[in-house]
Amino acid sequence: MKRWPAAALCWAATAALLFVALPADVDGVPGGVVIGYVVFLVLVAADGARRALRDGRYGRPLRAPLAIGLGVVLLAVPAGGAFAYEAAHDEAVERMLLDRLDDADRIVAGLDGRPFGGATERRYEKALGIYRGLAEDHEGSKAADRLPDSLDAYYKSVAAPYAAERYCDAVTPLKHLRTVPDTLGAPARDRLGPLRAWPDDRLATALYECGAAALGRADADEPLSELLRTFPESDQAAKVEPALRAAIDTRSAALKDSDPCPDVAELRALGATADALPGGKVDAGPLRAATDRAVERGVYACGVDEFKDGDFAQAAKTLDDFARQYPGNGKRDRAKDIAVRAEIAVERPSAGRGLPPAGSSRGGGPVELVVANLGPGELKVLYTGPTTGTITLKDCASCRIYATKSQGDAACRAGVTKYPTTTLRLPPGEYHFLYKRATVRNRADGAKLSTAYRYTDCSFVTRGTAGLGLT
Repeated sequence: MKRWPAAALCWAATAALLFVALPADVDGVPGGVVIGYVVFLVLVAADGARRALRDGRYGRPLRAPLAIGLGVVLLAVPAGGAFAYEAAHDEAVERMLLDRLDDADRIVAGLDGRPFGGATERRYEKALGIYRGLAEDHEGSKAADRLPDSLDAYYKSVAAPYAAERYCDAVTPLKHLRTVPDTLGAPARDRLGPLRAWPDDRLATALYECGAAALGRADADEPLSELLRTFPESDQAAKVEPALRAAIDTRSAALKDSDPCPDVAELRALGATADALPGGKVDAGPLRAATDRAVERGVYACGVDEFKDGDFAQAAKTLDDFARQYPGNGKRDRAKDIAVRAEIAVERPSAGRGLPPAGSSRGGGPVELVVANLGPGELKVLYTGPTTGTITLKDCASCRIYATKSQGDAACRAGVTKYPTTTLRLPPGEYHFLYKRATVRNRADGAKLSTAYRYTDCSFVTRGTAGLGLT
């Protein structure tokens, strides 16, 4: 038809479309551009028909075969271009999805070795969200086909503390992995395969190892209780009771060592752990009984060790508690003797140079010691030497506070029959005394008693202090 300006306009419109459309990307060609180009083509076709009909009246008629051939070409080129463009667009989408998968994989790889939680957990959740979107929104894509490998790497990265045998650190991330299938839709869940059950045995192992390592501490019951509740039929759950029994036996045997006090504390913690475990999963009765027997032995051994180490105040408390808590124990009297000597040694360290003689609380002997309370308030006297014991004298309501010690000594020499008194009969030897009165601070003293004398020990109060007198 030789209408070159019109043809040039069509070429320009097509060039503009190609400029917008190429190279093919994820977003494709804007819908407005496509509609505009289609409208333009309709108008151009109508104009071409009009021109052909008009020119055909005076010129040579267009030969049909040529027209048909040109029409096929004109239809095939844009149709083929459309198919090629769609393929290029699909490839761009695949590249975009693979890039998105690579971004998620890089997030996961960058988190290896970091403690799970906080910002790290949020980054893992971001990567998991990308995996979820690829599986659910692009199920047939190349990126979706690579998801099993990416999810396998995700699970191993999250569970890295378990692989490093940091079992307590592994508990939280493994618990997170057990929730992953529930957060995914069916397409993503199907991609997990064996990973769905992958954390279970590892979490059971982590809970057991974490709790077993903590046996003897107050925090052991939490992971072990969770193990017994979550995996009650597991091999790991079956090992909890034997592990407790072995720990009790080990600490019980260690009570014979030079430092039994830490073992007593651990035995108490083991008993508390046995009591705290879910009922029916562990037979806590025999375990608790074994623990209690060991603790009873251990408290006495601990008190004696504290005395030998010079920690007299703590030894006195430990052995006093032992005597009160275990009144039927055969070592109760011995514990009370050591506690008395330890309490005296707090004020008079020379009293703590050795344990009191065995059986010293029986008393009796040729030395007579009269102890008198010449001051206000009840008086408690602790003594230790060849024999050990305590006495308590009633309050002397009529007694006064002396101005000086010499006045108190004079009152003692004048006779003590009118004051609260008691008489001790003791074996001769070196003695240490502790005098305890609520109104004044404790006082300690010592004396060597001989059968050649009869002794009177007076306790009175002077202004600002307590007075003692031995005549």
